[in-house]
Amino acid sequence: MGKLGKKRILLKIGSNVLTKETNHISRGKIEDIACQIADLKDDYEFVIVTSGAIAVAKQFVQLESNGKEINVKQALASIGQPHLMRIYQESFRELGLLASQCLLSYSDFKKEESRTNIKNTIDVLVENSYIPIINENDTVATDEIKFGDNDKLSALTAALLNVDLLIIATNTNGIYSKESIAAENVKTIKQTNDIQLLRDQIQASVSLHGTGGMSTKIEASEIAQNAKIETWIVNGLNDNFIVNAMHNKSEFTKITVK
Repeated sequence: MGKLGKKRILLKIGSNVLTKETNHISRGKIEDIACQIADLKDDYEFVIVTSGAIAVAKQFVQLESNGKEINVKQALASIGQPHLMRIYQESFRELGLLASQCLLSYSDFKKEESRTNIKNTIDVLVENSYIPIINENDTVATDEIKFGDNDKLSALTAALLNVDLLIIATNTNGIYSKESIAAENVKTIKQTNDIQLLRDQIQASVSLHGTGGMSTKIEASEIAQNAKIETWIVNGLNDNFIVNAMHNKSEFTKITVK
């Protein structure tokens, strides 16, 4: 629970959502997110974990490889990060929202002093009506680029901040049952607290820009569940996806606490 009784939501936005499954960052999608936050700001406060820095850079630069793809991706992330933040800040500012940037790596969560500093900084930002926009510090850490697409980072941050809800925005209507995938008539698993059940159901997928797939989202939900935080996996490609999920106007997977 945040200030003045507001509930705190950590919103994780993947690359596929930010690009709307294209080769370009969608300013319209970021504006959609901003509009929803503006509509909900009286009752909720938001912390955002975002991907998309590499996707932004790919729009206008092509780097020569030195034989190590990971180094090129780190360089692209460095180029793309300020452009990504500029789009966020411009889109949010139009609606009277203030945004700030936080770059973190998994190693930051391993030291108690760093954990305390992260929490204190984000708390001060939120208390002063700034929306922290967090991304992996890709120039010094490689795990997110290779595997997680920030899913684990979002869960670790949610647990550290003791948020009320973790929303992971992806490009599906939540997690589909294995049987429905096999029958080519996908059906969403609407609610469960059984992480192993979800692991048995999913078929990990790798997308054009994202690297997470559904397996890392389930791993993130387990971290959140252990911290007594509920996770929603929603389709961020849809307009108004946060508000619609809150009003049960869309299909998504709700992973409850035990």
